[in-house]
Amino acid sequence: MKADKKIKLSRDESLFVRGPLSRLKELNFAFKVFYNFIKAFRKMHFIGPCVTVFGSARFTNDSEHYKNAEKIGAALAKTGFTVMTGGGPGIMEAANKGAFEAGGHSVGCNIILPFEQKPNPYLHKWIDIPYFFLRKVILVKYSYAFVVMPGGIGTLDELFEALTLIQTKVIKDFPVVIFDSEYHKELCEHIQLMVKNESISQEDMKLLFVTDSVEDVIKHIETYSIKKFGLVKKQVKPKWWLGESFNKSISNES
Repeated sequence: MKADKKIKLSRDESLFVRGPLSRLKELNFAFKVFYNFIKAFRKMHFIGPCVTVFGSARFTNDSEHYKNAEKIGAALAKTGFTVMTGGGPGIMEAANKGAFEAGGHSVGCNIILPFEQKPNPYLHKWIDIPYFFLRKVILVKYSYAFVVMPGGIGTLDELFEALTLIQTKVIKDFPVVIFDSEYHKELCEHIQLMVKNESISQEDMKLLFVTDSVEDVIKHIETYSIKKFGLVKKQVKPKWWLGESFNKSISNES
């Protein structure tokens, strides 16, 4: 039964490469997407201004990358932000752990995969999401800054998704911080190559800040997020008729 569920989840995601299906199947898929959006919006409604930290799930807790992410998570929490990640292990766990142990709020958007990525143990609140595209919407929707730690293909996907949305004015020009200049050296060189070849403009380079300092990460976000957008921790009034309550707003209850 468990194996069947895994296969079903995998096939569900692959609907995107199967071409047209029957109208009933297409409608059923659309309803599933809508249901998961509403579920995510409801779960994340009270989490407050977030900074999303992107990074690899593969780094262990004895790596320098993990330790840096933990420091960044703690520093962001002390600034007053909720730290949001993809909810899994590695860099995601480290950032959540830093926020959690610093007394801040820590949330995750965990992707449901055939090999079952589990939410890390440092989350006050999380949502399990079956679709990558929906997960990226949630990671962006509640965030006022993005910190990109060392990672792989998924991390690059998330970085360029955020940059594209900012560049095209779909979202405001929230700060995007790339942490660890040595790890991202070739990436930054390639971005400069795109500028040289005019596939992006020099103006687009203002969207990025590259640093190796946790203090500079916080200073940059304070300047270009908190001060620029006048961020204050807003309290959204719960609606009793929707079963909402501040008491469970930061717990993992629906």
